[in-house]
Amino acid sequence: MDSLPTRAEIETVTPLINSAVPPTPQFSWPLLNARAGCELWVKHENHTAIGSFKIRGAVNYFARLLAREPSLPGVIAATRGNYGQAVAFAARRHELATVIVVPHGNSVEKNAAMRALGAELIEHGDDFQAALEHAERSAAERGLHFVPSYHRDLAWGNAVSTLNFLQSVPTLDSVYVPIGLGSGICAMIAARDALGLRTEIVGVATERTPAVALSFAAKKVIAHPVSTRIADGMACSTPNAEALLHILRGVARIVVVTDDEVEAAMRAYFTDTHNVAEGAAGAGLAAVLQEKSTHAGQRIGVVFTGGNVDQPVFARVLAG
Repeated sequence: MDSLPTRAEIETVTPLINSAVPPTPQFSWPLLNARAGCELWVKHENHTAIGSFKIRGAVNYFARLLAREPSLPGVIAATRGNYGQAVAFAARRHELATVIVVPHGNSVEKNAAMRALGAELIEHGDDFQAALEHAERSAAERGLHFVPSYHRDLAWGNAVSTLNFLQSVPTLDSVYVPIGLGSGICAMIAARDALGLRTEIVGVATERTPAVALSFAAKKVIAHPVSTRIADGMACSTPNAEALLHILRGVARIVVVTDDEVEAAMRAYFTDTHNVAEGAAGAGLAAVLQEKSTHAGQRIGVVFTGGNVDQPVFARVLAG
């Protein structure tokens, strides 16, 4: 297992990351505090150039990749949307051809955003796992570099923002982080450890994307089908083994929320802050609200992972 990045490593890449993606704000919203029953600090990763935290990991990954392979012809990756936008954004900075594989029925607006960033989009399979396997096969067939969805360099780049978060707010008792394949929560573990803090890190899964919660409980990778109607950014049926080892070491527990709780949290974000949250971002707040009774007098953090949700979906959620 590769170690997570150290504080020195994170600070080394910070100028590069910040030149491409300025630091995002963190706010404590009075209405949201009243709802959550605590002093709640929200890291607004929806305020990046692609509306998602994943952008920094991709910028770092590509910088290191091209230092090793400067003549690389192009790349391919699989995604449900935000990671694909991150890969396309970072690849375009280096004028690299980009192929993105998504499952059938993927977000229309995320697909459009990836095409607008210059990616060739391929639809394959019924879920992320099928798209991932197709991307891996296509990489060999087309001579492209396959960009994994979890890698130390991704967590390293994302840790620039988690370090900024933990340095910019008063010491947090706990911080809640939604989990997809793990680069976001591993970045939080790296930042917490780099600063020597005792902040409890709480992972978030959903009832309909339970693989990471099952794997955490079993202490080994457990695959499970996904069926969420809203948290597509967390719809991973097979956890990454390396990320899971870091999660087992650095995460206190994983809270499981329902799709109904996620949608209620999306409405809460809009009502209390007028920020548009995608499902994965709503999941983090949903977990905070589920555990509200334990937070009295505490200072809590949550990562607002992204704001990319299709208009018809968000309209349905708001009408809920």
